[in-house]
Amino acid sequence: MGRVRIEFTVEPFVEGRPGPHVKAAIDAASRRGLEVDVGPFSTIVDVPDDDIGEAVAELVTTALEHGASRVSLQVEPVAGAAADGSS
Repeated sequence: MGRVRIEFTVEPFVEGRPGPHVKAAIDAASRRGLEVDVGPFSTIVDVPDDDIGEAVAELVTTALEHGASRVSLQVEPVAGAAADGSS
């Protein structure tokens, strides 16, 4: 099995001062053992194929529970990536 890349943006977002709704979504991904890459416009995590649904549900639910007004997602396969992180 492979991996997918989930890129998400939690709003409202103020650069350099992420609110509790942004931090909660990032923490949810970290608790799942995912490596989180926080960028200036979005956050990226790579997820094993068999964990996509649960990871997305937890990110969205957690962000909304902590005050998010919008959560935007993009999901795409990571070419050549195996679920164990090897190529």
